[in-house]
Amino acid sequence: MRALLLLCCFLASLLLSGQAEETDDVSEEAPMRDRSHIEKTLMLSEDKPSDDYSAVLQRLRKIYHASIKPLEQSYKYNELRQHEITDGEITSKPMVLFLGPWSVGKSTMINYLLGLENTRYQLYTGAEPTTSEFTVLMHGPKLKTIEGIVMAADSARSFSPLEKFGQNFLEKLIGIEVPHKLLERVTFVDTPGIIENRKQQERGYPFNDVCQWFIDRADLIFVVFDPTKLDVGLELEMLFRQLKGRESQIRIILNKADNLATQMLMRVYGALFWSLAPLINVTEPPRVYVSSFWPQDYKPDTHWELFLKEEISLLEDLNQVIENRLENKIAFIRQHAIRVRIHALLVDRYLQTYREKMTFFSDGELVFKDIVEDPDKFYIFKTILAKTNVSKFDLPNREAYKDFFGINPISNFKLLSQQCSYMGGCFLEKIERAITQELPSLLGSLGLGKNPGASNCDKTGCGETPKNRYKKH
Repeated sequence: MRALLLLCCFLASLLLSGQAEETDDVSEEAPMRDRSHIEKTLMLSEDKPSDDYSAVLQRLRKIYHASIKPLEQSYKYNELRQHEITDGEITSKPMVLFLGPWSVGKSTMINYLLGLENTRYQLYTGAEPTTSEFTVLMHGPKLKTIEGIVMAADSARSFSPLEKFGQNFLEKLIGIEVPHKLLERVTFVDTPGIIENRKQQERGYPFNDVCQWFIDRADLIFVVFDPTKLDVGLELEMLFRQLKGRESQIRIILNKADNLATQMLMRVYGALFWSLAPLINVTEPPRVYVSSFWPQDYKPDTHWELFLKEEISLLEDLNQVIENRLENKIAFIRQHAIRVRIHALLVDRYLQTYREKMTFFSDGELVFKDIVEDPDKFYIFKTILAKTNVSKFDLPNREAYKDFFGINPISNFKLLSQQCSYMGGCFLEKIERAITQELPSLLGSLGLGKNPGASNCDKTGCGETPKNRYKKH
């Protein structure tokens, strides 16, 4: 009996001490960090009307529909690249995509950049995997949650193509409209964290395909790590394969840096590069930012000056993407037009070769199978390079055309010379005019029409024109 009484007293003392510790934790709240550098760098405090780009975007949309889309549809380019451009995508704001392992601080970073902590707008965060949905943060007059099914059904938005990933995915897609000034100029996308010990099938939708859809449309991609999650597994390795060719948009973030002493931080920084080196096969590695992106003040006895400079550099990167919105959009549409043109030329060459090799006694299926299996034997790709001044680095993979013609018989297509009309002209001539004249002219007029106040010495340096390093590839 006495032993039982002693045990009860011991448990009661533990409970009281735990409550005392919790009370101390609540009373000793960490001081909040000053946000003035965010307001200043992103120009959120400036009371100026937003620039009206509707005329330029309308012109860009007209060029796309009149000069690019007819050839794109005629030769079924979307079935080769799985990238259909909608009107919503042309007029959409720049997209910033957050990727990385679970619980590295992606949602917390978004809350911090937007100042949403301790408000009803904030994203849920925690030490466990908390984000299971693809969350799109957009601007709106009031706080509003939009279901994925509604987002996909709204053709005015840029998310209607996501419907092809199925209803299971749309249940994992959510849009949040927030009345925030930064979201008037940019859209944030928070993604589920990568969990290496989970099979892809358990998600219930094609996670990698969905990530690829967002990667293809993102203007800036933040890949976030923290010092405790530097291991690279199959899912993270697949993600970096999908990022190949988008190195100019990638920014690596080593978050929660003030949790480590200087020597340990150097070791972690080196370990991060060692882990990522096999995955990023480029001469110049992506920019790595080292800081702690959350609202609490930096921990004492850390290099907070360095962390603050790193944070400001990241904000400047983000601001430049926003400022170069239209240049990036025009460059992206022009790059898309170049790829459509090359695809049309290749299909035309396949069709020409097929008709040249066909005789009265030939088996058409066997003839074309021979051409598709070994296009180099018939100089298909070399002919395109020789006659049209096409870069060999822009040519699609030969293997892709085996699958393409597997579902699209060659008899479904017409020669380019037959894609002409008296009133509309030739499809090839129109797309070439868009690539060489109309889109460059639109880009030039954009530079002339910009607000003169945006090119003063404070922002660009006297006599120095800022470079656009964020063009889509």
